Order: sequence, then C-alpha cells, then structure tokens
Amino acid sequence: MEAAAQRARRDPAEVRLLAVSKTFGIAEVRAAFEAGQRDFGENRVQEALQKMALSSDLQIRWHLIGHLQSNKAKKAASGFAWIHSIDSVALLEQVDADAGQAGARPLVLVQVDLTGEPARRGAPPEAAREIVRTAARCRAARLAGLMVLPPYFEDPEGARPYFRRLREFRDRLRDEGTDPDRLRELSMGMSHDFEIAIEEGATLVRVGTALFGERQRAA
Repeated sequence: MEAAAQRARRDPAEVRLLAVSKTFGIAEVRAAFEAGQRDFGENRVQEALQKMALSSDLQIRWHLIGHLQSNKAKKAASGFAWIHSIDSVALLEQVDADAGQAGARPLVLVQVDLTGEPARRGAPPEAAREIVRTAARCRAARLAGLMVLPPYFEDPEGARPYFRRLREFRDRLRDEGTDPDRLRELSMGMSHDFEIAIEEGATLVRVGTALFGERQRAA
C-alpha cells in the first residue's frame, strides 16, 4: 500500500486498509485486531451481527460492503459504522430513517455501477448523482464518498479504467457543487488489484484473501 501511494505521489496516510473478514471466524478478527487492524468489512448483515456480539470488547469499525436489502436496513443502520453499498434513493432514505430512530450516524457510500451490465449491483452514474443530491437532506446518514466493484480481471490493469472513471465521476460531482467533504472517500480495490486502485485515488481498499488466506465457506 505504501509503495503504491508513493508511486502515485500520494501520502500513504491517505489510504486505509479495510480487512474483509467475511466467512472468517472471530479468532481471525481478534488476531488482526491485535496486530493493529481496526476497520473490518462484512458482506452479510446477519454474519456481521454475530461477530459484533462476539467482539463487543474491541473498538472495531464495522463496514458493510455487500448488497443491502431494504428489510435489513434497520439492523445495518444501527450496527455498522460504514455502509458502502447504497444503490438507490429509496435505500438511502430507509437507512437514514432507521438510523435516526436508532440514534445512529452511519457513514454511507454510493455504490456506482460503471459497467452498464443490467445484472450488476450499483447505481448507474445518473442515478448515483441523484442519490448524492438526496444525501444532502439526510439527517442521520452521512454521505462520505463513492464505491465501485469492477469486473474481475486476471490482469489487475484491467480494473484501472473503472477506478479512474470513479475518481473522475467524483471530481465532476465536486465541480457541480457537491460539498467535497461528502465525497472524500473512494472505496475501491481488493486483494488482486488494490495497488492499481491506490494509484488511481482509492482512500479505502477492501482486502481479504491477502490478509486471511483463501475464503472459507460461511458457517
């Protein structure tokens, strides 16, 4: 991470490591915490809530990085410090309402789909722009930036255009008048391509396999 930041002439302190602990147990989470890790990412709300209960003695910042269904919004809004997968105005408004009722203040990211493929998660750029506008009216949820999940490429360089396009989209939103503080984070890059993501402006990289090893089946 530090080497990638230096290649891009960035301050390495601008980039945070998000340890993706999905399918791994609480023992691995505790080991990573003891090594100094504080931000952990989970895909499934229920699995994450179990780990939260088992690690309540640790000062962990939990991030939801998987798709969020509206019927799980209430649990997610009160349990996670960060939600990376806001992909509609309706979901944002639901999270905001549920967070308000719970007295929570989650940071949220808009997941942007830059592939144009109907089956992929995320909001197309125009829909993402509307979500960003709506976020200005939220009372509990706080917009912090954008997230992208590009297709998988054997050659990590294949993901570079997607990372670059997300950064350029963020820059356009700023130029259009969005408060820069609401777009300070770019969540992009995983174990096989996080260095490319950092070179293109990532502030949060979601790394699992490179930390914990090959994925296990969820219990």
